[in-house]
Amino acid sequence: MSRPPLEVADLVRAAGDAFIERSRKWISWKHVKVLLAIARCRTAALGGHLDECTRCGHRAISYNSCRNRHCPKCQAGARERWLEKRRSELLPTQYVHVVFTLPRQLAALTLQNKKVAYDLLFRTSAETLLEVARDPKHLGAEIGFFSVLHSWSQKLELHPHVHCVVPAGGLSANGSRWIKPRYAFFLPVKVLSRVFRGKFVAALQRAFQDGKVSFHGDLQHLTQPKIFAAWLRPLFRKDWVVYAKPPFGGPEHVLRYLGRYTHRVAISNHRLISFADQKVIFRWRDSAHKNEQRPMTLSLDEFLRRFLLHLLPDGFVRIRNFGFLANRKRATNLPLCFQLLGAAATPPTEQDKSGAGNASDLWLCPKCAGPMVVVERLTAADMQLRSPPVFTA
Repeated sequence: MSRPPLEVADLVRAAGDAFIERSRKWISWKHVKVLLAIARCRTAALGGHLDECTRCGHRAISYNSCRNRHCPKCQAGARERWLEKRRSELLPTQYVHVVFTLPRQLAALTLQNKKVAYDLLFRTSAETLLEVARDPKHLGAEIGFFSVLHSWSQKLELHPHVHCVVPAGGLSANGSRWIKPRYAFFLPVKVLSRVFRGKFVAALQRAFQDGKVSFHGDLQHLTQPKIFAAWLRPLFRKDWVVYAKPPFGGPEHVLRYLGRYTHRVAISNHRLISFADQKVIFRWRDSAHKNEQRPMTLSLDEFLRRFLLHLLPDGFVRIRNFGFLANRKRATNLPLCFQLLGAAATPPTEQDKSGAGNASDLWLCPKCAGPMVVVERLTAADMQLRSPPVFTA
């Protein structure tokens, strides 16, 4: 994919210190740290390396990446490495995509309690899938899947949801056979929705009772137990959104499919259209009108404010495995699943085992498409090809 003409980094540099000054009431050092990383990513300010093609000898200098997980430019390499590691774990069966979404009424509370709310979203959505799948009325099997957290809507507003990718079937209780779904829809969406709603609200109430939920600003009145309980009651008056696609293709198709969801940030550089007169125009997909692409205009400050809504808590794991794919079970259960499905497991490559690899491993020679390798590391002082961006905290 060609380099986009406009990047989030360009907008951050254009905002500069003035944006931080205008945002002092809410901006934190964590926000500033992310902005600094994005502004400096792949510039001389971070140093670089000299790469050489192993096939034709062509040489080129590359700037280092910031490796911040909120940076739009740093996720492609991480995604490819993650997908390569998953290749040997994909089962020879169809897969199902299920999405669990928190209702809009919880957005403000979630924003003030990201770690608690996102953990509950992961846990209760996983418990819902596992519980409904174990029910003999629906599947009667132990399933395995991984979940990916996204916190944004197409308009960059807070919209927490998890994408779950599930093999269409599961292990019998005694592990002696592979059970296929009896219905085309895999698991009933209405049942998933109601179980998810009940589990999440109950878990949120427990977190409140344990003093794990904090309230600020307009939500401070919810510190009173009776008021908080009354605030929660309307959440039961309508179904929560759970979306499930019919089963789709096998392992290779799944790898391509997963690339759309793993290691994404709130907005990609390729969605940006223009920036002029302190206004940012970007594309968004209107799901209410057959996913039609529409332009949206925001002030630069509002664009960056919305972008920063989606920073994850420090150390938060946004891709998690459950069921027979859980980390403590995968080594035993995956070979059994392959055996029951009549296929041999694909042995992991040496790169999969070691986890080795960096951005330069994915960098191909522009002359002959041969692999480029690093032959020399360069510090920021060595790389005076251009000045670092003017952006200081």
